[in-house]
Amino acid sequence: MALSAVNGENRRRKTALFLFGCGFVGAAPHWVDPMRSLLPAISLAFLLGGYALRVVLRDRNKLNENLSIISSDAFDQKEWPSVDVLVAARDEENVVPRLIERLSSIRYPISKLSVWIIDDGSQDKTPELVEDLIQDKSNFHLLRRLRSAGGGKSGALNCALKQTKGDWLFILDADAQLHKDALLRVVQFADEGKWSAVQLRKSVVNTNQNLLTSMQAMEMAMDAVIQKGRLLEGGVVELRGNGQLIQRRMIDQCGGFNEDTVTDDLDLSFRLLLAGALVGIVWDPPVQEEAVEKFSALLKQRQRWAEGGLQRFFDYWPLLTSNKLAISKRRDLTCFFLLQYAIPLVSLFDIITSILTKTSLVYWPLSFIAFSVSGLAYWKGCRKKTEGPELPNPNPLNLLLAIIYLMHWFIVIPIVTIKMSILPKKLIWVKTTHKGI
Repeated sequence: MALSAVNGENRRRKTALFLFGCGFVGAAPHWVDPMRSLLPAISLAFLLGGYALRVVLRDRNKLNENLSIISSDAFDQKEWPSVDVLVAARDEENVVPRLIERLSSIRYPISKLSVWIIDDGSQDKTPELVEDLIQDKSNFHLLRRLRSAGGGKSGALNCALKQTKGDWLFILDADAQLHKDALLRVVQFADEGKWSAVQLRKSVVNTNQNLLTSMQAMEMAMDAVIQKGRLLEGGVVELRGNGQLIQRRMIDQCGGFNEDTVTDDLDLSFRLLLAGALVGIVWDPPVQEEAVEKFSALLKQRQRWAEGGLQRFFDYWPLLTSNKLAISKRRDLTCFFLLQYAIPLVSLFDIITSILTKTSLVYWPLSFIAFSVSGLAYWKGCRKKTEGPELPNPNPLNLLLAIIYLMHWFIVIPIVTIKMSILPKKLIWVKTTHKGI
């Protein structure tokens, strides 16, 4: 892609400018009158924290959160659209048998359902296992491509797009687990709500494995609460890679999946937004997946997410801030960009300058508000009923641990931003290992 070479350098310059701006904002108050040094933090706390608080406190009864079970009569009488289920798999021999079993039990008219497993150059037994397990399933297909084909998950999905003709695409990760009627319910939800895409809430199947997986379960519940609140505020819902239903015509309108990014879902979220697509989210049924069990694996995963998140903002920002989008969406994107990416950097420079100048921290009000709102979102999400694995109890200890856990973003965001602003861009897709829990 010609765009690849251009964006690589543009991203580096934009990231460096963003880094410099955050550094200036974080350091400057330390050289003004102490009585005025807290003004920037207090102002941002009111503006950003106030918006985030409205998002979390939004009345969720205005949205249909839990999709009803489809009765046998409704199943037989309705004319269902055709659906292609896409799963990109690389070295997934641990989860392939369970994946095929789960996909085989999906409740959907078999004449309208096609399942495509894309082997992305696996070096283990993944393709052989798939081939053996689907040999008696006429609507299952295996696509194989070379490991050197490039494009990561986006490249694998684009490979499948050339073969599929369904009205909808249902994209899953290889470790996905879901209720057998989840596809029926989300397709009906999309049809009745006129949604162009729908994201299922993600839940953690190995919640009780250790403290880290428990915190990730709480984080996913918090994310779903925030996403729903953003939607009700007229903001933006973002795809999460696993458990996403998308209209085929919208994918075609967006030009397929972007192979010049390390996070296909986040990038596609913005391109759907700019194409005028309506994206919804549902609480139940969820799509279940494995959480990483070690902190080192978590940092690698989150660095990829942070890099992809920053890339898309820098790539699409001129369009995101134009009149192409409604004011409510521009406000939402600006607030969450600052909350997710700017606050960690500003806080870092605040700490460094505080140490060098032997002055007090000035951005603590903003950090306090951000963590407090996150704690409220944790609490609301973990109190909700769920068809998936039971969520951790949002007691004071778990809420405190979850807020401390959230601080890993204050490590990840600065590391990724500094790397992106200094090092030449090399697209590297870091695979998350699945154990088959």
